[in-house]
Amino acid sequence: MNGEFSPKTSRRVAGLKPSGLRKFFDIIAEMPEVVSLGIGEPDFDTPEVIRQAGIRALQNGDTHYTSNAGLSTLRRRLGEHLEHRYGVRYDPEREIVFTVGVSEALYLAMTALLDPGDEVLVPTPCFVSYQPEVVLAGGVAVEVPLRAEDGFQPNVSILERHTTPRTKAILINYPHNPTGAAADRAAMQALARFAAEHDLIVISDEIYDRLVYGGEHVCFPALEGAWERTILLGGFSKDYAMTGWRLGYAAAPAALLQPMLRVHQYTVMTAPTPAQVAAITALGTAAADEAVEAMRRAYDRRRRLIVDGLRSIGFPTVEPHGAFYAFPDIRSTGIDDETFAWRLLEEEKVAVVPGSAFGEAGAGFIRCSYATSEEKIEEALTRIARFVQRVRV
Repeated sequence: MNGEFSPKTSRRVAGLKPSGLRKFFDIIAEMPEVVSLGIGEPDFDTPEVIRQAGIRALQNGDTHYTSNAGLSTLRRRLGEHLEHRYGVRYDPEREIVFTVGVSEALYLAMTALLDPGDEVLVPTPCFVSYQPEVVLAGGVAVEVPLRAEDGFQPNVSILERHTTPRTKAILINYPHNPTGAAADRAAMQALARFAAEHDLIVISDEIYDRLVYGGEHVCFPALEGAWERTILLGGFSKDYAMTGWRLGYAAAPAALLQPMLRVHQYTVMTAPTPAQVAAITALGTAAADEAVEAMRRAYDRRRRLIVDGLRSIGFPTVEPHGAFYAFPDIRSTGIDDETFAWRLLEEEKVAVVPGSAFGEAGAGFIRCSYATSEEKIEEALTRIARFVQRVRV
């Protein structure tokens, strides 16, 4: 039992590892003059047209509970949005629920699906909450390594080796945190066939779906044979720079969505009402679309800047085609990723996140977020190059 917790604490909770992400952020907050490539949060404000919609909601007294699943207008709007963009159709009355961020949607999916001992395949590196959410729901998180040589796409032959009779689901995330990989259509279709062959549920976290560069987002449930076994997770935090509004959603066939809604009814009840009203504008106005596209173009410029800079330092970096992360290989320095991150922070005041914080397969890499200004990226690259030059001597 963890010595920091009461002996009455459940073993399940006491056994969870502290978040490697939070540890760095807590320290960064106390250090002046840090150039941070660590935060996975847009540096843009929520677009004005969306903010104004939220303000009007408050002024109009839209501060009461909505239905458990969310405002009916918003559910219809999301259904239209998903069908228009990706060709996937959901019944807004029974197949969509709005949640407190995608984090709650993930919690609902795991809690509604898993019995004690059920296994979930979790390709890693991955977002830090994936394995703990499986564990908190009583399941077993089975880490499946993603490889740089595969472009950090799921490899079905590797997934096969980790699949057992207890495997119930697979959790994927494209565009990908922490590597920046975007979904490859052929790899996703192979994954859909694999899931069908093994009768697995696929939880597809597509929170970065509109931040894709040089191609189009592949929506997993739109693939052949995938819709009936997929829980689609999405939200407004990343695409629309609405992190603090705490609004996400899940969309799935009713047989999968309704159990999630039941959990939602007893835990959170409803997502924040002003955020839901603002999201109607986010999904339904040209001005919001234009703002998202402007942010995407800015991220694309930063992406090219940081990838070129990391490669010039001598770090092999798989081209990131989505989200706002680069994931360079720093093994040539001869030091492990956690030591690299700590020393870089202490000696050069640059914050990055060690790849091992995202699972064992991330060891030897660091995550660099380019959700910051070009000036700060250039300064960070200068400091990293200076640090690496000292380390390699």
